[in-house]
Amino acid sequence: MIAFSMALGIVPIIFIIFVIAYAVKYKEKGDENVFRNLYMYLVLFATLMMVIGGGISIFMAAADLVSPTSYYQSYSDFKLVRLSDKAGNTETNLTEQQLRSEYDQLQKDEKQRQQQNAKNQLIKSLGFIVIPLPIFLYFNRKRRTIVNE
Repeated sequence: MIAFSMALGIVPIIFIIFVIAYAVKYKEKGDENVFRNLYMYLVLFATLMMVIGGGISIFMAAADLVSPTSYYQSYSDFKLVRLSDKAGNTETNLTEQQLRSEYDQLQKDEKQRQQQNAKNQLIKSLGFIVIPLPIFLYFNRKRRTIVNE
């Protein structure tokens, strides 16, 4: 995770260096379309990064949907907290079976909540593919026509 975040910080810097080198190289040759080409490549780069990020996010959300994060509270901790909550009340103490059923229900609810969050993340991640992909395809087609001319 740390390497991924470092790569996200380094890749744009490297890209900017290449853009500056490209601009300097073609500026000396008198190419008037330098800024148009730079703009086109910057849009292609940004949209491609968005599509890749959306794909990674979709994969992570699908993994969470298939195998949600486990519930971490142990039964003994749940029992201790639950009984200490009831100590101040005048209600009758819960039986072991009632405590176990509450714990099992809590685990099921947590698993459903995790799966619902994964579905929500999956839908959000699709936006990072559906929105920039047509823009990327349009500019890539435009780049090909300019190169072929």
